[in-house]
Amino acid sequence: MAIRINETVPNLHLVTDQGNFDLHDWIGDSWTILFSHPKDFTPVCTTEFGAVAQLADEWAKRSTKVIGLSVDGVEEHKQWKNDIETYSGAQASFPIIADDDLAVSKALDMLPADAYLPDGRTAADSASVRVVFIISPDKKLQLSMTYPMSVGRNFAEILRALDALQTTYGAPLATPANWIQGQDVIVALSLNDEQAKDKFGEMDVKLPYLRTVKNPT
Repeated sequence: MAIRINETVPNLHLVTDQGNFDLHDWIGDSWTILFSHPKDFTPVCTTEFGAVAQLADEWAKRSTKVIGLSVDGVEEHKQWKNDIETYSGAQASFPIIADDDLAVSKALDMLPADAYLPDGRTAADSASVRVVFIISPDKKLQLSMTYPMSVGRNFAEILRALDALQTTYGAPLATPANWIQGQDVIVALSLNDEQAKDKFGEMDVKLPYLRTVKNPT
């Protein structure tokens, strides 16, 4: 069964290159990004892990933890990190889940329950394990993105989405198309005009149902 937006992610026991732990304990009170991959030592995935490593300061600014997943074992992950760091010029300090039994991928609905890894497998055998999950501190899924094998992920967009989620989290706000941090935000329709002005101040009423205010965060 798919995990839907606003559902609590399962508290999976994870085996990683940085030790074993339960997902909820590891998340703690932080925002979390889990990004998954079908195999170690593959070209697109190496560039993506490198991009995540290069953004370490950006994740820290947003109080966000990142954790990778790949359908290989701990020792392969440790060796692969050498390639990732050589390629990116940045330390890959985040953990990588070892999902060589597919338990996590199946639990998070990336693969069907009867999926298995054949002898001599390639990344194509677990191709759907190319997902990004953004999880809020209350352990609920806030956003998911699924990518095909041929398209490298745009981590600038993932950062932008994270900013939008953090800006609107628990607030009667939304962000418009192509929004970036610092731009005006949309007031939710749950507030009438008077309530919106009391809460956020002056509004720009573009349409009766489209009202924007300065970003209060």
